[in-house]
Amino acid sequence: MSSAADAASSSLIVARDATRILEGVVPVTLVRGINMTVRPREFVAITGPSGSGKSSLLYLLGLLDLPTSGEVLIGGKATAHMDEDERAMIRLATLGFVFQFHFLLPEFSILDNVMLPMRALGQLSLDEIRARAHQLLDALGLSDRAHKLPEQLSGGQRQRVAVARALANDPPVILADEPTGSLDSKSSEQVFQILRDLVDQRGKTVVAVTHDLGLARRMDRRIQLVDGAIATDAANSHLPERSP
Repeated sequence: MSSAADAASSSLIVARDATRILEGVVPVTLVRGINMTVRPREFVAITGPSGSGKSSLLYLLGLLDLPTSGEVLIGGKATAHMDEDERAMIRLATLGFVFQFHFLLPEFSILDNVMLPMRALGQLSLDEIRARAHQLLDALGLSDRAHKLPEQLSGGQRQRVAVARALANDPPVILADEPTGSLDSKSSEQVFQILRDLVDQRGKTVVAVTHDLGLARRMDRRIQLVDGAIATDAANSHLPERSP
């Protein structure tokens, strides 16, 4: 096996020349020529100006969108020619998602929202699924909210539920799109610390889009996008304090 193949198989996510063009009367290039590797136990920030392609890149890495050209590999497996069912199973088993606006189902209890990914994956009994959901909520300080509806929780609590749901199937990678963007400073710090602990204490990998450079500087690695392309990709200790 070549060194490139070795690197791909030992990495969680690899993007190779990934470009996404939104077709239309005037085609729009969302991201272009992305080459990057996400390895185990990394805490990666994706930053950049508004419209620079941060969320578009995250959606490609999470198989929520497909590149127009180039490819994304998950666990060494090429995904471009998989059908949607195959990609959905990879998302369920390998990737957990946390979004800015949590997307909890409003008619379901907090407990039921956390149970949904496990039910979709279908590897545990209902009793096991319920027990794991309770464990996750307890670990995030939400055990007394299990039977509440999302509207009965604060914004910070709802985002912690979203983290619990992302962890439901114990994926190695958590992808977060502005996970603190809609929160006050106290709740933002709580959610950030949860993500930090996932990396440091549970060995997860977290890739987070953020506009908050203060938080980005506290992550391990920062990828900055400009006009859909990677401008810098380095460990935070190698980057200047002021981002261009």
